[in-house]
This record gives sequence, structure tokens and C-alpha cells, in this order.
Amino acid sequence: MPLRSSPRYGAPSIEDLIARRDLSAVFQPIVDFDDGAILGYEGLIRGPAGSPLETPFALFAQANAEGCVIALERAAARTCIEAFARLACEGQLFLNFSAGALRQIADASDDTLAVLRHAGIEPGRIVIELTEQSAIPDVGSFLPVLATLRTAGAQFALDDYGTANASMNLWVRLQPDVVKIDRFFIHDIASDPLKFEAVRAMQHFANASGAKLVAEGIENEADLIVVRDMGIGCGQGYFFGRPNAQPARMVADDARQAIRAGHIAVFPETTRSGGASPSGGMASAKMLVHAPALQRHATNNDVLELFNRLPDLHAVAVVEHDEPVALINRRSFMDRYALPYHRELFGKRPCLLFANASPVIIEKSMTVEQMAKLLASDDQRYLADGFVITDNGKYAGLGTGEKLVRAVTEVRIEAARYANPLTFLPGNIPISSHISRLLGNDAGFYACYVDLNHFKPFNDQYGYWQGDEVLKFAAAVLADVCDPTRDFLGHVGGDDFLILFQSDDWQERVLRAIHVFNEGAQRFYAPDDRLAGGIHGEDRRGNPTFFGFVTMAIGCVHVESDGGPTLYSSEEIASVAALAKRRAKQDVSGFVLIEADESAALLKGHAEPPQLAS
Repeated sequence: MPLRSSPRYGAPSIEDLIARRDLSAVFQPIVDFDDGAILGYEGLIRGPAGSPLETPFALFAQANAEGCVIALERAAARTCIEAFARLACEGQLFLNFSAGALRQIADASDDTLAVLRHAGIEPGRIVIELTEQSAIPDVGSFLPVLATLRTAGAQFALDDYGTANASMNLWVRLQPDVVKIDRFFIHDIASDPLKFEAVRAMQHFANASGAKLVAEGIENEADLIVVRDMGIGCGQGYFFGRPNAQPARMVADDARQAIRAGHIAVFPETTRSGGASPSGGMASAKMLVHAPALQRHATNNDVLELFNRLPDLHAVAVVEHDEPVALINRRSFMDRYALPYHRELFGKRPCLLFANASPVIIEKSMTVEQMAKLLASDDQRYLADGFVITDNGKYAGLGTGEKLVRAVTEVRIEAARYANPLTFLPGNIPISSHISRLLGNDAGFYACYVDLNHFKPFNDQYGYWQGDEVLKFAAAVLADVCDPTRDFLGHVGGDDFLILFQSDDWQERVLRAIHVFNEGAQRFYAPDDRLAGGIHGEDRRGNPTFFGFVTMAIGCVHVESDGGPTLYSSEEIASVAALAKRRAKQDVSGFVLIEADESAALLKGHAEPPQLAS
């Protein structure tokens, strides 16, 4: 018999606890978001209350030291099953097992079923969770274990997905009925765009595989509503209840109200500059010119023959072992050959004689920002010579300065549709997407179009750099008045912003934004202009005009829920909100509200037609 470590001083051994049946069970509810009901409980084990072995961590650490982890797992399962039966709880019972314990249970399935039958629990109510500590060296040999358990009627869950051994490899090969997302990904998901994207990827795979997702670690309303609105069906965490020997049979009122909350979540957007900037793959694809290359030993006659055969080729790369070593520009080369006797003198000489031995080289994976630095660098050879594009150091093709400028511009414009490059706020595509989600969920909201009065003359006089500072200040003011869990703030472009309010006190927030901005914007003016109350400039027709300080105007449109008069698309909402903004610019308060019935009339042509902001 192998030697075992002695139990902690003053604490019984695990075998003693099992023999004396000195273990107890607690249960944590798992909630279905569709109806707010408890669909089942996870059974968890506890040692003697007040002892050093009370917690599961201490229990299993001691069991590992004594070499009886599997025995403890089986005793824990028996304890949970019997306690669950005594409580007469409805729904499913989730039980944790390691891979080793599951093998033993499968080998003695009749004994396990006997325990269930004796307790009066149907095997179909059991969900077996494979714990994250379980490494499975040979997944293929583990599949029959699952088949045995499923034949007995139990379901199988992959626990704590995303950590330790719970990997996509296991998901694909074991095909679990349930996948429990680890609490790391759920905690603060309402404000963490990377966690949100990770869980959304899990959700896509769950939809493909047919697995049900359970979000673990839900501790607040904001995280719950994001998870709910993502379409994840079930959740578990302290927000619904802590593990308890006498678990609640119904979800508490505050949790039920949160599940049924009428507002929809504002999904966190990946709008940091690094996240918003696209990779160079899109840009390099736009400017890549597939062109033949010449080997290093080629002659100038070979270059001439290639240029004559391909009249549109602006340059040719010289390569050695598929790696670029030089670039020959067509115009420079042909100008030399036009000189008397150059063909006769240099035709059979190596092509490197007239080549640029240090060409500009762009790796295909280079980021757009790195490419853009070329445009601002002192080395402008690519404008005349073009440049070489490589793929992992190997020659892929050529590019021109014109194509580089166009590609960087197009990619940046496309990126700005998703996130504004100045404020990093969501751009037009996320704005339209969120409006569609609001309409699709029949959520009432206020669409508020924000514009800055006298911004253009300020920008003209103080310059774009100072104008950008004003725009960033406006974005900060608007973000400060928004509840990030309810209110969506986007940057349409220029000095135009759009807020989609679900906060009940939205009007108070709007008026606070106008006041704070109008007061703070004056600090961007020179002292003399502050004393004068504004600046002198020209209007759009070139007439001398005095312009007051930059101020904020916000026009709002009410979009009702519950079948009232409504608008039907993001374009219509943006149009009417833009009209409200134009009215607000003429109002001394800087604020105008258009109610839903007037919006419907505007769209039907019973009032002045809506106009989108320029």
C-alpha cells in the first residue's frame, strides 16, 4: 500500500470524513433567461463547518496529498445526490467530476444508477460537468466513457470553458450538451470589449455545435443584461444566489426584474486605436501588382525585353532565392537606354548596374499605420520607383506610390465607419447596428443628434489641431453624461455625434452636457477673444461676420416602444434626429425634442421634410 501524507494537524483524514459521512452539500441555482426560472442547481461539497477542511479547495488539496481524490469526488457526488433528493428540488442537478472519476463511474454504471434510483432522481436530470483540472491524455479512449454515461440518460457539460484544460479541442471531440463559460470572461463583460468578443466567438461555435451555454460568475445587472442580449440562454453567479444548503426555489425579485429589464445592453465596442486600425492585409491587397521578377544574374537586355513585352509594367524587381535585392524603375532604365550606344555598351552587363540596390520594401502583414508612416517619411523614392511587396520575406509583387496613398486612404475611411479615429467612439456602422437592435427589441429610446454651433469658423481661425481638441472635449463631455450600460454614444463624423438614450433621466443628462460644454469650450479661446465674446470671420458666402463661442446643440427624437407611433429604420431615425438638431441650433436653449407622433407625420410628408446633417 503506498504511503500517504499525514492529514493537517488537528484535522481528520479524507477517508475518515467519507467513512463518517461528515461531508455536506450546498447548491447554487442556474437560471434560464427566457422565463427567469431556475432550471437546475450545481451541487458543491463542503467539509465540517468551522474546520480547516470546510472549503472545497482545502478538501481536494488534502485529498490530493492523501492520494484519494477520486474517492472524494464519488463521495461528494453521492452526498449531493442524496441532499438534492431530500430537498425535493426541481430541475437538473449539475455534478463535478474529473476525467479519472468519470472512467470509474462508467465502469460501475449500474452502481451509479442504483444510487440515483435509490434517491429517487431520474438519470436524465443529471448533468455531469468535466472539471477544468481534468487533463485527458487520450481523448479517443475517453469517448466510450461519455457514451456509457449518455446511454444511462445523463447529459455532459464542459466546465469553466476557456481556462486550463477546457479547450476548443475538447469541445470539438467531446461534443458536450452544455458548455459553462468560465467566470473570467463574464466578470465585467459589460465594459470589456475583448471579453465580449471572446464570448461572442464561443456563442458562434455553440450555435454551430448545438451546445447550450451557461455564463458563470454573473455578479451584477450590467453583466447579466449584456449576456442576456447576446443570446446566451442561462447564467449562474452570486447575482442569482450563493451556494446554500437550503437554496432558493425561485429567482429573487431584483434578479427577475433585471432579466426582464426593458432596456437592451450597450455592447462594449473595440474602439481603441490599436483595435480600430485594420491590419495591412486589406491595404496590401488593394495595392499589390502581380508582376514577374528577374533573377540576380539577368542582363540589361533581359530587362529591356521584359519592359517591351509588358508596356504597363512600371518597374521590375530583382530577386535572389525569391527574396528581393533590387528594383529597376522603367522610366529611369529606358531613359538611359535611349542614349547613344548604351544598348551596345551595357546590354550584356548585369542588370544590377542600373538598379536601385536598396528599394523600399513593404511586408504584406505591415499595419496600415506603418504604411502611412512612409507617406510622412523623408524617403520618398517609392513615389518614382514604386516599391516591393513581400510575403514573409519572399517576393509577392510590386506597388506604386499612388496605390499606397489610395489604399491607406480607403482603409482608413473604412475603419472610420466602425470607429472614429479622433475620438475612438463607434462610427456609423455600429450606430446603425445598435439602432437596429433597439428597434428589433421594441425598446423605447431617445435618439439625440449633437452638433456644435460656430465650430467651422473656430476651426478656420485656430487651426485643425485646436479644433480637434474641442471635438475631443465634446466627446468627453457626452461620454460623461451617458450611462455606458444603457446609453450608446457614437461619432457620426466632424462635429456631429449621436446618442441613443435609454436612461430615464435622459433629458437631465442632455441639458447637463450642453451646460458643461458651453462653459468649458471658452477655455480654448485666446484671452482677447474670450473678452470679446467670440471671433471675427467670414460666413459661408464670404461676408464678414462675428461668431460667438462654440456651443452645443442637441436635437432629440422620441422612439416609442409597445406599438406606438414609431420609426422603422436607422436612416429614418437619423433623418428626423438631424432635423431636430437643426431646430436646436436655432433655439436659445440649444435643445429641441420631437415626439413620436410628429416624427411619423414628418415621414409621411405632413410637415417639413427631414434633412440629414451635412
